[in-house]
Amino acid sequence: MKPISEQLELIKRGAEELIREEDLVDRLKSGKPLRVKAGFDPTAPDLHLGHTVLINKLRQFQDLGHEVLFLIGDFTGMIGDPTGKNVTRKPLTRDDVIENAKTYEQQIFKILDPEKTLVMFNSSWMGEMSAADLIQLAAKHTVARMLERDDFDKRYKGGQSIAIHEFLYPLVQGYDSVAMKADIELGGTDQKFNLLVGRQLQEAYGQQPQCILTMPILEGLDGVQKMSKSLNNYIGIADEPDEMFGKLMSISDELMWRYFELLSFKPMSEIGELRRRVAEGENPRDIKFLLAEELIARFHNQEAALKARENFIARFQRGAMPDEIRECDVQSADGQVAIANLLKEAGLTASTSEAMRMIKQGAVKIDGEKVTDRGLVLTAGSCCVYQVGKRKFAKVTVM
Repeated sequence: MKPISEQLELIKRGAEELIREEDLVDRLKSGKPLRVKAGFDPTAPDLHLGHTVLINKLRQFQDLGHEVLFLIGDFTGMIGDPTGKNVTRKPLTRDDVIENAKTYEQQIFKILDPEKTLVMFNSSWMGEMSAADLIQLAAKHTVARMLERDDFDKRYKGGQSIAIHEFLYPLVQGYDSVAMKADIELGGTDQKFNLLVGRQLQEAYGQQPQCILTMPILEGLDGVQKMSKSLNNYIGIADEPDEMFGKLMSISDELMWRYFELLSFKPMSEIGELRRRVAEGENPRDIKFLLAEELIARFHNQEAALKARENFIARFQRGAMPDEIRECDVQSADGQVAIANLLKEAGLTASTSEAMRMIKQGAVKIDGEKVTDRGLVLTAGSCCVYQVGKRKFAKVTVM
């Protein structure tokens, strides 16, 4: 294994918080591979780049010689994660969970090494737990501790309901660490409370408490809200290469560096060199090409990445796309805005009637794709490059 200082540098890359670093150093000093846990509830069939922030970190642990325990929360998925919710979340059906779990197994190995990955399902131990066992587990935590969670606290003080089964979610997630004998657990910053429950329960069951590594929540294409399918600001890892390339090219130049840090496997020294090149005048668009190619090669292949780049350049007629594109926000009504209104508000047309006329003439493009539907509606969170005619461009975020 690499020296501990080098391991820590890679482990902490892009991370938000490490609890506790001294404990992790002690474990690394033993020279034994760590059991690295990360859990994912199969709440939707497709993963997006936001999910891969954690999976990328798991791959880095694998590269350091550690053992990855990829937990599919088929049992917790049926409870429903209350994190960040101001209302009780509707649980998934067993059929939903099983179907989604199948796709997760197919997708994660585009990043993880299958030879070094142990895929586990928490139903394998929770399904065997009796009602008496579950009551004994519940006895190891208190209501007062549960109400320390920010979302529970707000709902309780606001008079909003909290179902009893929602208290079971962090308990079960914490018990997963006991069953898996995890040395370290990874999760998003919004999962910190649940990860800490895992530490507490491991101690209650006579195990050494796991270390915790929290990772930031990745912003979506709008650069503001977290990446989410419901906000339509996501890049799915199953997206077609051309679609993925176009979406990545639409992110802001500043957001590009955050994507490099959290999604790229390039060394930070190399990313620093790319920053220097941009600071000295190189077009950020060309650097963004490198990011898009790397990610598409990971989820498809290198040939597809190069082809997507060629197609992207061809769509903008090789050089017709200006080096600098004006950026603006357009306010939606109830989360939606009609294409004609968007073009007018973005200053690309003088009126909605002109917008309709330009669409009819085939003179309007979104991310290089011609718009034919004059009734097209854009949703809040979307961020695309709009073109009207040959010379009018704007990168528009729908608010």
